[in-house]
Amino acid sequence: MVNSINKPPFWYWIVSVLALFWNGAGVMAYLGRGFVTDDMIAQLPKAEQAEFLVEYPAWYTAAFALAVFCGFLGCISLLIKKKWAYVLFIISAIGAIIQHVYLFVNVDITGAATIMPIMVIVVCLGLIWFAKQAIKKYWIN
Repeated sequence: MVNSINKPPFWYWIVSVLALFWNGAGVMAYLGRGFVTDDMIAQLPKAEQAEFLVEYPAWYTAAFALAVFCGFLGCISLLIKKKWAYVLFIISAIGAIIQHVYLFVNVDITGAATIMPIMVIVVCLGLIWFAKQAIKKYWIN
């Protein structure tokens, strides 16, 4: 087995940067939820205001934080070509799955609102696969 680094293809960088933006949006959603003020909530439409009145358990918030921050750090790891991206993406996926299973079981999510949680989980699993392939092809070490 050779332990050298092969040069990743151009599309590796495109996928890594797009994934960074995706996970950056997740971090912004987490921070936005955590730092929203009562005045900000009052300016939202009534349907969206109700969402901010729901109290989630602390473990749910922890799972959300792990999902977004580990995903973001995993993307940075891809960009600096470190294989701990794989472990970070696994932790991110576990957090996202816990978070979204809780939502599907305890919150009334129907129709188009189910698309985003499913998409989040699919992207998490895709990033795990992507990092594993990058390790296997010696693009990251």
